[in-house]
Amino acid sequence: MDDIDQTPGPALVPELAVTDIAVSLRFWVDLCGFSIRYDRPEEGFAYLRRGGADVMLDQLSIDRDWVTGTLERPLGRGINFQITVPALAPILDALSAGGWSLFAAREECWYRKADGYVGQAQFLVLDPDGYLVRFAESLGERR
Repeated sequence: MDDIDQTPGPALVPELAVTDIAVSLRFWVDLCGFSIRYDRPEEGFAYLRRGGADVMLDQLSIDRDWVTGTLERPLGRGINFQITVPALAPILDALSAGGWSLFAAREECWYRKADGYVGQAQFLVLDPDGYLVRFAESLGERR
């Protein structure tokens, strides 16, 4: 576990309500390469980091829940979290070895921006509670 530094954190950190923190940690840490920055096991809570991406996991029904409506699987309907990584291959290999299916296979995409295109290789995977995670590796830019 990393020591907490004194630098300001990211401006946006999603906190995902999860049904089983142990199962979620297996996915996020063991398969997707996040590390536990800090946790509160007695509350079913963990703060995770991978590179510049932070995410919090909070198990439902252990401590207080900030639930605004009925939760049905998949919990992450309507959102996907893009996480930029240096390379997709290690994550794809770990997911495959762990028997985890992809939501969308690896593909290369070029997205238009103001003065050209930005490219990325990407794939999508559902976490144990149905949150859609899109891992992306930069392919650079072109005009």
